[in-house]
Amino acid sequence: MARLRSRTVGRRFTILYATVFLLSGIGLIALIYLFSRSDTTLSAPGQPPPGAPSTGVAQHVLDLERQLADVHAQQSRQLLFGSLIAILVMAAVSLLLGRILAGHVLRPLRLITAATRRISADTLDQRLAVAGPEDEVKELADTVDGLLARLEASFAAQRRFVANASHELRTPLTTIRASLDVAVAKPQPAAQTVALAGRVRTELDRVDRLLEGFLVLARAQHGVLPDRVPVSLAELAGEALAARAAAVAEKDLTVEDGLAPRAWTRGSPALLSRLVQNLTDNAIVHNQRGGWIRITTEDGATTEGGATEDGAGTSGTGADDASWARLVVETGGSVLDQEQVDRLTQPFERLGTDRTGSQESSGLGLSIVAAIVSAHGGRLDLRVRPEGGLKVTAAMPSAEAPAAPDAANGPDHLIGGTP
Repeated sequence: MARLRSRTVGRRFTILYATVFLLSGIGLIALIYLFSRSDTTLSAPGQPPPGAPSTGVAQHVLDLERQLADVHAQQSRQLLFGSLIAILVMAAVSLLLGRILAGHVLRPLRLITAATRRISADTLDQRLAVAGPEDEVKELADTVDGLLARLEASFAAQRRFVANASHELRTPLTTIRASLDVAVAKPQPAAQTVALAGRVRTELDRVDRLLEGFLVLARAQHGVLPDRVPVSLAELAGEALAARAAAVAEKDLTVEDGLAPRAWTRGSPALLSRLVQNLTDNAIVHNQRGGWIRITTEDGATTEGGATEDGAGTSGTGADDASWARLVVETGGSVLDQEQVDRLTQPFERLGTDRTGSQESSGLGLSIVAAIVSAHGGRLDLRVRPEGGLKVTAAMPSAEAPAAPDAANGPDHLIGGTP
């Protein structure tokens, strides 16, 4: 249906041009037919002209006129039949020519539409830059370019504001934290002061994490990744699990891992490390006591993962499955609503206070993950499990593993550290 709607203008132009051609052909044929009948004899066949002698010669003339009239009538019928055939042929030719002309007229609009569809929030710096005469089509393209320029400036200003505000807010937070330390460090501080300082520190830690999330989100949304190097998703996942062993043990969680060593991508080590950490933290914090976590990495040759079956990473890309490296994080739990889960990539979206750990969440974890995946040209898929829980698949373009890294440039150097 969408395809039919997209061709409506072209169909109208085709019908318009075909109608014009047909009417012109019909009019031309009608004129020829009328002119061909305008030379009919003024006297009726079979009657002698006034004053003609009634002789054998006159009778012979009448016979000839009658024969000529019959021939003329036969020619008129043949002309009419030929005209009908010509109209049918003209109809087919008119439709063909109308379609060609409509395609030629609409070709610049199709090019503008295709170029506009390729532009997203991450590629607002691209422009249509249509060349040609100063006509309506170029005016439309220039208007779209102006709109893109304004959108780019607006997005850049918003991201700069978030980054600058996050930096500026850290200064008063540091001052408040130092004042608390001074108050508690005094000899024999009051019990109320110590309790208040503890509560304030807890809130300061939450605000600190929120500001750090804003900074990472702003950096990822800018899409500027000057430090692109080969990164192993398996090593990042292993490090994240090892660093959170205490939290896993505290909740008595069962961790299953299937880390494929060939799952490499190319990007920012700091941002990709943050991506893996956020997904791991999300799986731990929003899990039930005694639950389970499954973390796997898959190279492009793996076909059993969620990215291939569920459509993550490959959906809408047209890319071959062998060109993706994937990190898959699954957790158990209660049955979730897919529509609500789809909104979790937006900042400050939560599933509700009834979900475990929701009160501790800043609401930026998965939005940061989505921004990092997008900055690396990948896809993020959030899929509820029918039996309960969540399955998250981060698919990014795969890269070749570095060949035999030396001691100075080994895997630890390649994958980077936590921002």
